[in-house]
Amino acid sequence: MGNIEITNSVGDNGIETLNLLTSTQIVIHDALTRMGIRKEAFELLKEPLRILEVRIPVRMDDGSVKTFSGYRAQHNDSVGPTIGGVRFHPKVNKDEVKALSMWMSLKCGIADLPFGGGKGGIICNPRTLSFGELERLSRGYVRSISQIVGPTKDIPAPDMYTNSQIMAWMMDEYSCLRKFDSPGFITGKPLILGGSEGREEAGALGAAICIEEAAKIKGLSLKGARVIVQGFGNAGSYIAKFMGQAGAIIVGISDVYGALYDPNGLNIEYLLSRRDSFGTVTSLFEGTLTNEELLEQECDILVPAAVSNQITSKNACNIRAKIVVEAANGPTTIEGTRILSDRGILLVPDVLAGSGGVTVSYFEWVQNIQGYYWDDKEVEKKLREKMVRAFHQVYETSKISSVNLRIAAYMVGVRKMVEASEYRGWI
Repeated sequence: MGNIEITNSVGDNGIETLNLLTSTQIVIHDALTRMGIRKEAFELLKEPLRILEVRIPVRMDDGSVKTFSGYRAQHNDSVGPTIGGVRFHPKVNKDEVKALSMWMSLKCGIADLPFGGGKGGIICNPRTLSFGELERLSRGYVRSISQIVGPTKDIPAPDMYTNSQIMAWMMDEYSCLRKFDSPGFITGKPLILGGSEGREEAGALGAAICIEEAAKIKGLSLKGARVIVQGFGNAGSYIAKFMGQAGAIIVGISDVYGALYDPNGLNIEYLLSRRDSFGTVTSLFEGTLTNEELLEQECDILVPAAVSNQITSKNACNIRAKIVVEAANGPTTIEGTRILSDRGILLVPDVLAGSGGVTVSYFEWVQNIQGYYWDDKEVEKKLREKMVRAFHQVYETSKISSVNLRIAAYMVGVRKMVEASEYRGWI
């Protein structure tokens, strides 16, 4: 594929890269190389086609005006409109948004959706903003990106620290700007405004389906299996609930403040009843572990559902699980992936396990266009079909090509983009 510099996740100083954009580029390069696809494809796919950086002035409750920075990246629209979440977080940055848009493209390819990947974010701490300030910030963001988004251009969705209420404000602002009702502009909306049944728990259910399929491959029964879930936000809490319903024993959970671990099992229903809207609960307990300590506790299934770069070259040797299913974005580094694979631990990557959310966003978009809405059983049935098919396509690719599931998922994920880009004459 030519003289491309991005070939190794470990620098000359022996330290692995934790930059999500660089890591993503490395794996895309590896996948394309193994597929024998020419270098022009990598040059096209290694960065988003476009990224908009915006400044959003917001009138605060005390009368002052604070200006926030935000982004919207559109990775590749060769297959169709881009789609992807908007996150509110103090550590949002341009490289992260770029990488996340690329992952969304891969998820759409893996799930066989007619979309490319998009992603947005605003640098803010939503915990410190009032309800009114959040609304004004949400509306201001839509005004700032309105020229490049829309039902046939780029469809936003919920992400970290955004929810159906924020999606409702954004849809209303876009509808006001365009002078017509536009439910298909955004997904993750409240049901009364055109949202889909099952959207809130879709990401977690997709990951839970991948856990079920991975357990079958490993010959592991979910009933009685010991599960650790790092992160207790929307994804983590639902995964813990779904696994408990399947008969698994949840032995560990965590949030930003610490972790709880009990080899005999935790009372998940009680913990769910005590968590706040940001998914925190461990502050109510004494003697908690750190997130780092929780990852190294013994279990059958480990689900990183918090933040990126949690399993690295430093701790991958200490992971004591048979299966790792990534429900967060980028929780395992390239070196961490290699070590886990070498140890025989089955790692289901984020671009596969996390594709349930965008799949049900697609369902919501379709329902908005049709004006005909499905019940929760229909949504779950269609999601399960998509996830099971995607899982086994990635797994079979890994066996045929003798690669780990991450590289296999990238190989599956880039295929549609490359083919569509070739037909369009882009490469």
